[in-house]
Amino acid sequence: MKKLLLLFTIVLLVSGCSLFESSHEMEKSAEELVSEGSSAFMDEKYKNAIKAYTDLKDWYPFSKYAILAELKIADSYYHLEKYDEAVLAYEAFEKMHPKNDAVPYVIYRTGLCWFNQLDTVDRDQTPAKNSMDQFKRLIDQYPESEYVQEAEEKIQLCVENLSAHEFYVANFYYKTKKYKSALKRYESLVTNYPNSKESKEALNKIIECRALANKI
Repeated sequence: MKKLLLLFTIVLLVSGCSLFESSHEMEKSAEELVSEGSSAFMDEKYKNAIKAYTDLKDWYPFSKYAILAELKIADSYYHLEKYDEAVLAYEAFEKMHPKNDAVPYVIYRTGLCWFNQLDTVDRDQTPAKNSMDQFKRLIDQYPESEYVQEAEEKIQLCVENLSAHEFYVANFYYKTKKYKSALKRYESLVTNYPNSKESKEALNKIIECRALANKI
């Protein structure tokens, strides 16, 4: 019985402390938190910005600053190069506020999150494909957006990466004498990336592969 009473007393003390800390923290107004977050963001202290904006969003979800907090949390993750977290935050923002004026910016930033993860042509090209999808969506849905020109330029870079990757894989099959597999890759390259520099080389390789494949 004494043990139970002692445990109950400890629980009350701990609960009392947490309630006190919570009420103490809540003394910060929404305005103070947005100011704190903005200052941290401007000073490139993005982890501090995330903390302030998250508190703002959690404590004052109906504040006029809550939407700003959601966007700045995503931007902070972006600047920290935590792209997975940034993508999730941007996507959540678009889902919650599909008519918001910031949506074109959000789509562009989502594309940048993937674009910034582009790797060499011998590696997985998922980032190139995903970034291109986002940039194309931006152009289709918001053709008057200020980000369209930059999106178009980055799409071209994604195409170059994807074309070079396809050529790399096709050449690998060719060198290992898997001519039928190489032929499919070369043909796919010419079909999907007809204006790339690799497509011109692929045309010659297609002729070679067809001749070699027939000998097998």
